[in-house]
Amino acid sequence: MKISLLISLPVLAAMALATSATASDQTQNAIAVLSPASGSDVHGTVTFTKLGDEVKVVADVTGLTPGKHGFHIHEFGDCSDPKATSAGGHFNPGHHDHGAPDATDRHAGDLGNIEADANGKAHLELTDKILKLSGEHSIIGHAVIVHEKADDLKTQPTGDAGGRLACGVIGIAK
Repeated sequence: MKISLLISLPVLAAMALATSATASDQTQNAIAVLSPASGSDVHGTVTFTKLGDEVKVVADVTGLTPGKHGFHIHEFGDCSDPKATSAGGHFNPGHHDHGAPDATDRHAGDLGNIEADANGKAHLELTDKILKLSGEHSIIGHAVIVHEKADDLKTQPTGDAGGRLACGVIGIAK
């Protein structure tokens, strides 16, 4: 009996990342390349840079409808499902309630909203004290998700941000 296995390029890349890249205390940079989910045309990149005890997040996203869109790190580095549900829920290693990115009690993956202009382009820069690029609560290997609606920053457990428009696995960068 002959068995053939078809694996998409994004799934293969995620598998290779998960098996070959391990975040160490030396990890200074990471990146997620966002690909469309749910039939959207949303694309982008999100970079993460270690700055002392903080992580700087820079996101550039296109193909959005004008306005705010929930922007989170999710628990699994799996974007294989067409609706990106394979990425699971918000990354929440501390078992906190959902909240705003500046809240002291929030999921580690709660990054709030990214806001698109009239042309569907969004740029976000923030510095975060909770995100880590190494150690037990590292974001390496998890996924970034851009949602269809604004995160209201309070509804449990997701902020009522709606469906998933784009997904990208966070990997170590040079």
